Amino acid sequence: MKVVLFCGGLGMRLRDYSNTIPKPMVPLRYRPVLWHVMKYYAYWGHKDFIICLGYKGDVIKDYFLNYSECLSNDFVLSEGGRRVDLLRQDIADWRITFVDTGISTCIGERLLAVAPFLQGEEAFLANYSDGLTDCPLPAAIDHFHQSDTIASFLAVKPNQTFHVAEMDARSRVTAIQDIRTSNTWINGGFFMLRKEIFEHLQPGEELVVEAFARLIAKQQLTAFRYEGFWRAVDTFKDLQELENCLAEGDGPWEMWRRNERSAGAASTLIAPGLRRTRSHPPTVEPRRVNGRRKAAPSGDDLMP
Repeated sequence: MKVVLFCGGLGMRLRDYSNTIPKPMVPLRYRPVLWHVMKYYAYWGHKDFIICLGYKGDVIKDYFLNYSECLSNDFVLSEGGRRVDLLRQDIADWRITFVDTGISTCIGERLLAVAPFLQGEEAFLANYSDGLTDCPLPAAIDHFHQSDTIASFLAVKPNQTFHVAEMDARSRVTAIQDIRTSNTWINGGFFMLRKEIFEHLQPGEELVVEAFARLIAKQQLTAFRYEGFWRAVDTFKDLQELENCLAEGDGPWEMWRRNERSAGAASTLIAPGLRRTRSHPPTVEPRRVNGRRKAAPSGDDLMP
C-alpha cells in the first residue's frame, strides 16, 4: 500500500526548531522524526511514499537528495577513506514522491492535491508524520479491511497528565479521573483510507472534520484501538521523552533494530554494485550525485 505523509505544517509548539526546519525534520537520535515514521512503515513492507510538502519543503527534499546511509548503518572504511562498503542500507528499496501541496494548506487539501498519485489504488495509508508507535500495523490493516468501511484510524489513549471531571446539571462533580485511565480515546494520526474518501472530501475541508463527519453519518468510519506505545512529537517535552527512551536503548517503535541485531553476526558486504570507490573522502549515499543518477554495475540495485 502507498503511504501519504503530511509534512507541510509549521510546528508552532516546537518554535525553536520550526524557525529553521519543518516539524517532521526535528532530529531524534541521528535521524529526523519523519525518517522514523517511514522506517516503521518500511518495516511492515510499505515502501512507496508520497510526501506532501509545505513549510520549508526544500529542507526535506535536500535531506533525501543528499542522504547518507552511513549515519544509520554499519560499514567498512578502507583505502584511507576513499572506499566505503555498506553492510546494510535503509532506503535502497524505497520509492519517494515529493509533492508541493502549499504552505498553509489544511490536511484535507493536501490529500486532494496528491490524489492523482493514488490513481489505481483501492486503499492507501496516511500519516501526520509526527507520531511514533509499536502498533502491529498488519493487525490494524486487517481490522480495516474486515470492517469494510471507507476509513479507519489508530485510536490511542492520551499520555498527558491531567484529570477529567464529570458534572451534573447543577455543576456538582460526579467523578474525576486521570485522563490516561479514562475511557477517552484520541486520533493517533495513523490512517487507513479507501479511494472513496475523495468522494466525501471537498476543497478547503479538513479530513477529520467535514469528511469524517460525513463518514460517521453513513457508518463508514472505524477505529483500531491500541493501548501500547504511542507518542506524538508536539512539544519539547514530548521530544525529550522520546530521547529518554533512546538513552536507555532502542525505542519501542524501533522494531527494525531488533531484526538488525539478530542478523548482525551474519552481516556481509552488500552487492558489489552498491560499493562506492571515490578519489576523495566520501559523503556516502549514493544513488545520486549532484542530483544525477550514478551508474552501477547492477541495475537492479539502483533506487527507483
